[in-house]
Amino acid sequence: QVQLVESGGGLVQAGGSLRLSCAASGRTSSTIRMAWFRQAPGKEREFVAAILWNGGNTFYADSVTGRFTIARDKAKNTVYLQMTSLKPEDTAVYCCAADGRSYGSYYYTRQASYDYWGQGTQVNVSS
Repeated sequence: QVQLVESGGGLVQAGGSLRLSCAASGRTSSTIRMAWFRQAPGKEREFVAAILWNGGNTFYADSVTGRFTIARDKAKNTVYLQMTSLKPEDTAVYCCAADGRSYGSYYYTRQASYDYWGQGTQVNVSS
């Protein structure tokens, strides 16, 4: 089992920045991939970004490319999401996810490709 705890959410004005953190504990040695998803009010959860734990390869949704950066600190078992140039449409609950299975990159955006999920942290962007 892997436990994930997110932090760093809050209220920010449009154009501002936030950095989210996701601390992993438990059987973290089996982690192959971690990701961030988000769910806005009245909408389905959507993929934001993913990172391969060992190689550090990163993948992004088109909507955040160039504005968000996912990174990991292996020594701290923590993944980060640096968000810049925030827009009101970025308002959502941001959840961290992790998985230990080897999939091709096609599956990185799929919720079903992740076994472990955090509770989420709220991000509100005001206009």
